[in-house]
Amino acid sequence: MAVARTKSAKDRPSYRCTECGWTTVKWLGRCPECQAWGTVEEYGAPAVRTTAVGRVSTPALPIGQIDVRTATARSTGVDELDRVLGGGLVPGAVVLVAGEPGVGKSTLLLDVAAKAAGPEHRTLYVTGEESASQVRLRADRIKAIDDNLYLAAETDLSAVLGHLDAVKPSLLILDSVQTVASPEIDGAPGGMAQVREVAGALIRTSKERGMSTLLVGHVTKDGAIAGPRLLEHLVDVVLSFEGDRHARLRLVRGVKNRYGTTDEVGCFELHDEGITGLADPSGLFLTRRDEPVPGTCLTVTLEGRRPLVAEVQALTVDSQIPSPRRTTSGLETSRVSMMLAVLEQRGRISALGKRDIYSATVGGVKLSEPAADLAIALALASAASDTPLPTNLVAIGEVGLAGEVRRVTGVQRRLAEAYRLGFTHALVPTDPGKIPAGMKVTEVADMGAALSVLPRRGRADAPRDGKDRR
Repeated sequence: MAVARTKSAKDRPSYRCTECGWTTVKWLGRCPECQAWGTVEEYGAPAVRTTAVGRVSTPALPIGQIDVRTATARSTGVDELDRVLGGGLVPGAVVLVAGEPGVGKSTLLLDVAAKAAGPEHRTLYVTGEESASQVRLRADRIKAIDDNLYLAAETDLSAVLGHLDAVKPSLLILDSVQTVASPEIDGAPGGMAQVREVAGALIRTSKERGMSTLLVGHVTKDGAIAGPRLLEHLVDVVLSFEGDRHARLRLVRGVKNRYGTTDEVGCFELHDEGITGLADPSGLFLTRRDEPVPGTCLTVTLEGRRPLVAEVQALTVDSQIPSPRRTTSGLETSRVSMMLAVLEQRGRISALGKRDIYSATVGGVKLSEPAADLAIALALASAASDTPLPTNLVAIGEVGLAGEVRRVTGVQRRLAEAYRLGFTHALVPTDPGKIPAGMKVTEVADMGAALSVLPRRGRADAPRDGKDRR
């Protein structure tokens, strides 16, 4: 009688999560460790091995004897991108640039490729999403033509590595990492295994050659970088390219930077002739008018460490439906709803509850920090009373549910930027610190004092007066 052979542990398949590395003997649709869907894949049972002592490639040296000249950053030719990178591209650094489709990633990197190219620094631009002729047409449009800029259309990793041996570039730009695949790895381009293999091979090559590499990455519907999280850990710098497709403004933020800070933000303007850096982008967020209009208020937001003057607009109309509309653009709906509640309860403005309310920003800028609360509240109050705020007024401060105006960071930098642009009056929380000479600053402790700047609401009606400082 034949005896059935029990399947040994060596013969059993194993499964591993490509995101966090959690292993199991059964396939699951969702990893119970990191809660990611579709990341559990089969792999061979690992054999138990021990690593023997190997030869040392480079001897260990005292840290004071390490040559730092090889890590000196080289400018990309684009000042706003250099600002975010911390001075430029470091030889051997791998940068991942992620953003939504159509935001302008390829246009910016093609401009960088042409400006960074030179007789001693060749640039290789590899496109996997477009043909070489399509990229050439864009280069002609944005005037990104240089004899030391080489262009190749490839989707095979081995071919890309062959181009590196032939051109020997100082800068490689791959658009995008999800379109290149290795013939040695199973799976379609853009899959977990393919992205990991392509990124790993290019990172190793960049470190060995001292070549800077810019990788373009796709994003998911939620705005996160597509592919395994391991990709973000392997690269040296992660940049996020943001912007509304219907607006001219584009922002480059540093999410991760091993060579500098992540507090800097680069501002760009996208137009028909290409993309250009904006050293002073505040003018995009303002509307110049001769007479003040009800429902508008200015504030100063901090994008990284850069202060930007932005305009908040609000409009209230009689509602024709039982549930009034609340529509926002560039502002967080939850913050606007909180300001409406504070104005109704603490500011005694009861006309807002039954009216349609529309609030937006100018120029496509997104205001998410609490420092814009005071400007949002004043714009709503101005629209409700149909009374314009005084000209050249800037409001800065966070508003709490109790109606208090709280302090925010960087008030002095915000006031200096507002004064540089010609604004002479500001509403700020108490104790703002040193203020620019010639600027009138009114300290307000709560919404009652802040609402007293409306001409129709006299200071005698306000629960508490603000304190002026010059």
